[in-house]
Amino acid sequence: MYNFLPVAYFENQFIPFENAKLSIATHALHYGTGAFGGMRGIPDPQNPDQILLFRLDRHCQRLAQSAKFLQYDLPADQIQTAITEFVQKNQPHKPFYIRPFVYTSDLGITPRLHDIEKSFFIYGIELGDYLPSDGVRCRFSSWYRQEDRSLPLRGKISGAYITSSLAKTEAIASGFDESILLNTQGKVSEASGMNIFVVRNGRIFTPGVDQDVLEGITRDSIVQVARNLGYEVVERPVDKSELLIADEVFLSGTAAKITPIKQIENYHLPSDKPITHQLKEKITAITENREVDYQDWVFKISL
Repeated sequence: MYNFLPVAYFENQFIPFENAKLSIATHALHYGTGAFGGMRGIPDPQNPDQILLFRLDRHCQRLAQSAKFLQYDLPADQIQTAITEFVQKNQPHKPFYIRPFVYTSDLGITPRLHDIEKSFFIYGIELGDYLPSDGVRCRFSSWYRQEDRSLPLRGKISGAYITSSLAKTEAIASGFDESILLNTQGKVSEASGMNIFVVRNGRIFTPGVDQDVLEGITRDSIVQVARNLGYEVVERPVDKSELLIADEVFLSGTAAKITPIKQIENYHLPSDKPITHQLKEKITAITENREVDYQDWVFKISL
């Protein structure tokens, strides 16, 4: 299903991907006591001997913060150094996705975060479009997004993604492409692994971080870019019914990039999506290092 990059970073060394293996007794496998990041890399369209990573510093910072929830002190600069060397050793020549992961690596059956070994690995896959680029059909999930008082939602904690998995499979099984989760207050939260934006009357709305959403890096980028383009962007609670009468709705995430929603339940959204397309083109140009004003968002790695 996936074309994995040939080299992985595992147990503090670079080894062939197929040799990076875990014990079936690994603590994190049983208790979801891991946290992950995800970032895209592309060959520089202007320089084939250079790789471009989008907002690498933010991704490393978020993973380091996620590791803190596991009581694991892993500095962001250490993560960045490992990722840079990982890319150089793999020499990718197609768009790809990097998955760094921190986890409790001891063998044992006691759920805990104290007095237990933690580790860090990196692997990658070749990756084109994660969702159909022309848009997706969504349903509201019967599962609710977790609350921050139950899980540290400011981190990408692996155990939390059981809800995403349930919601995604529910959507596919009922004939849709993706799910939209509400929070426990009945407000729109996010999709199975993406943030959500709503366009109404030229204004852009997105659930705020107080709505139990992941603090997405692509989400943050879109908010900044849209405001710089002159759009009013409001972060606030979003009602379910707002999505059904919106002018445009789109999803955002590292894997999904910007993906328009064309249908929610049995409601068809307008086919004309000018703001979505404008933002998608702008973010694409930024990731390809074609926007002078955003060059500090692009990390360059020489092969």
